[in-house]
Amino acid sequence: MLACHGLAERSGMTVPRYRSKIAEAAAKRGGGSFGDLGPGRLALAEWRTRGLEVPDLRALRTARLGRLRRQLARHDCAGIVIADPINLRYATDAANMQVWCLHNPARYAFVATEGPVILFDFHGCAHLSAHLELIDEVRPARAWYYFNSGARVAEHARRWAAEIAELVREHGGGNRRLAVDKADRAGIAALEAEERLRVQDGQEVMEQARVVKSADEIKAMRCALATCEAAIGVMRAELRPGISEQELWAHLHAENVRHGGEWIETRLLSSGPRTNPWFQECSSRVIRAGDLVGFDTDLIGPYGYCADISRTWLCGEQPPTARQRELFRLARAQIAYNLELVRPGLGFREFSEKAFRLPERYRANRYSVIAHGVGLCDEYPAIYYPEEAEAAAYDGVLEAGMTICLESYIGEPGGPDGVKLEQQILITETGAEVLSTWPLEDPAFG
Repeated sequence: MLACHGLAERSGMTVPRYRSKIAEAAAKRGGGSFGDLGPGRLALAEWRTRGLEVPDLRALRTARLGRLRRQLARHDCAGIVIADPINLRYATDAANMQVWCLHNPARYAFVATEGPVILFDFHGCAHLSAHLELIDEVRPARAWYYFNSGARVAEHARRWAAEIAELVREHGGGNRRLAVDKADRAGIAALEAEERLRVQDGQEVMEQARVVKSADEIKAMRCALATCEAAIGVMRAELRPGISEQELWAHLHAENVRHGGEWIETRLLSSGPRTNPWFQECSSRVIRAGDLVGFDTDLIGPYGYCADISRTWLCGEQPPTARQRELFRLARAQIAYNLELVRPGLGFREFSEKAFRLPERYRANRYSVIAHGVGLCDEYPAIYYPEEAEAAAYDGVLEAGMTICLESYIGEPGGPDGVKLEQQILITETGAEVLSTWPLEDPAFG
């Protein structure tokens, strides 16, 4: 472990925090409209019916920021510049135009290992973070991407880097190592031109911070899954011959938003022959009686947490064919077998080697991974099939408090259809708990 200029890595570590100027200002004006933020009455009422607890957001934010700072200490960094909107949400809980900012890096934050959290937000948006107690200051962002800067990219990047370097000098205690999660070439070059500033990749810092979830993060994830399952219930009620894939998929989006959710990352719903091979996006195809209908939710729900489960249904009243039954049997068996393997201390490569072995005829169309992490989105780790061991696999260890998704896709090359299943689980001290409560089995398959 790297030393961090006097900051020791230890359980319960705390670091000095500056009083939030914007929270203080919000208190003086009565908090504005922040009482209207949150999932809303519909979601809260449904969660109460299901016996779910809502997260303590102050505790959730504090835990996440603490994990990030411990990772910065491990990597001997004075701080980190965060531009990825998902990482920005994790560190600050500030949500503003997140999807737009995925391709327009107009917001970022500087988080000192020992010092303040400074959010640099889009023009005129400082008021959006007045309710967030861990953000100490909001400044206008210096955006230097081409859309914003045109021929002045290099000039704007230099100004941006100079301001960041000044923060490192002020709050780094002599340490000039700075992590950066994402930045274009001009920005990295400008930072590296700053005297004695040493830039390192910040993706590992952020992914490792996010890997283990606090109790309140798990509560938030359960709420997101409840919202996802409410939407799935509407989809199931609306599935009938004659509905299009797009019409069916729209119910997932609509119910997510009604329940305080945010967005959906993919368009993975397909039917009939479009279920094989997998990864065909939702289309205008009309679903027919006897079609398999598979979907992967990839839903970013309330509190920004991901609900990532997959189900496959049979459309209509007729029984499934023998082939469809076999596809579903294998997919269900793969999920069940791999679930029994999961425990803290299991290595990624060991998991890969011990995991359910697909019959030869289905291997070419296998899913991309056996399992992957999940939090504010799909995240570290990715656990690969043995076939990818040399090209892509890496090792690591499952830990209690991690949340992962177990994946299965069964469909032979050239086959008429396929089955996609996925379960979201929590790794506990003794094994695993399935977090998704919507039945894995379609009643049509018995």
